[in-house]
Amino acid sequence: MASDWFEFLKKDFVQGFPAFCGFEVTHADHGVFETCLKVQDKHRQQDGFVHAGVISTMADHTAGYAAYTTVTRKSRILTIEFKINFFKPATSPLLICRSKVINNGKKIKVVESEVFSASDGTEKLVSKAMLTMTAVPAENIQAVS
Repeated sequence: MASDWFEFLKKDFVQGFPAFCGFEVTHADHGVFETCLKVQDKHRQQDGFVHAGVISTMADHTAGYAAYTTVTRKSRILTIEFKINFFKPATSPLLICRSKVINNGKKIKVVESEVFSASDGTEKLVSKAMLTMTAVPAENIQAVS
């Protein structure tokens, strides 16, 4: 894949709800995508932990873009389903999500996302998600206006 495709995906990733959340791209390559989030008070729930919805969104969106790295501009990626396990509360000032395509079918792609809570160079795995994505022709997607 051409590096200009990865550069396009890095910019395309940060719009809409993910931009509102504050997700940033740190790495993109064929079959892998990595993002981070500088945790703010708005990301936390009542006990001070990062909200599960924020972590789930990060895992899903990052996985989608890992899948995007395996297709051309003529395709779009949509989530079919995902399952996420939470191992411990995320309390650090930084979240890191690493997603990789583990089964790269022509239409169906299975992606794994791991989310880490990071502080002072130490990372703790806080959740792991398994996601199923589908690649659909871009012309089949109607733009929302």
